[in-house]
Amino acid sequence: MPAEAPVALITGAARRIGAAIARELHDTGFRVLIHCRESLATARELCAQLQSIRADSAAVLTADLADFAQVRKLASAAVNHWGRLDALVNNASAFYPTPLAEAGIAEWDDLMASNLKAPFFLCRDLAPALAQSGGAIVNIADIHGLRPLPEHAVYCIAKAGNMMLTRVMARELAPRVRVNGIAPGAILWPDNPVSADASAQQKILHSIALGRLGAVADIARLTRFLLTDASYVTGQVIAVDGGAHLALATA
Repeated sequence: MPAEAPVALITGAARRIGAAIARELHDTGFRVLIHCRESLATARELCAQLQSIRADSAAVLTADLADFAQVRKLASAAVNHWGRLDALVNNASAFYPTPLAEAGIAEWDDLMASNLKAPFFLCRDLAPALAQSGGAIVNIADIHGLRPLPEHAVYCIAKAGNMMLTRVMARELAPRVRVNGIAPGAILWPDNPVSADASAQQKILHSIALGRLGAVADIARLTRFLLTDASYVTGQVIAVDGGAHLALATA
């Protein structure tokens, strides 16, 4: 693999949207750092697949984003692995309901950690390396950072903060580093029993102007565009939701 090939760190990249982003960037010519917390076997399998396409083009980094010391170590490891960093994708995200009467400090800390705290410190700590390469950041937010999702108060607050993080970092890190965000709508049903309810799923689909789920490729392709082709775009948070925000705006 050429030493000048760009390098991207994608958090939460073992599965789902993160894995699709890793594949998309790898297909574009990036060397990819696949971060995971618990899905190590899955991350290693993805890494092996990418390595079979191009040698020395993928690696796995582990860190618990709720542990500040591990976040700092992740930032150092990302820069040191290939000696450069060109892109950061803050994709990792905890998601689960927190009914108001039951939400406690543990849930608050956990949801804030992956959705806001770790992205903040990764942006800050990796800014020098990204500035040196003229790199870019993409933060994966959520349309519910703009409109509340019932019984998900803490998650929605964290994602609202994630959107402001994008705008703040775009201002603070300009002109050397561009920072943008993506706010997905219904792309994949979450991995929890609530999302398996057929009537609940149908209600969600009826609220989407295009009447269907999106695909992980929709997020992956936009991420690639924002990192590689959008040289005059920064501070934007783009909704990829099939028009669901139109219903939210009139609700």
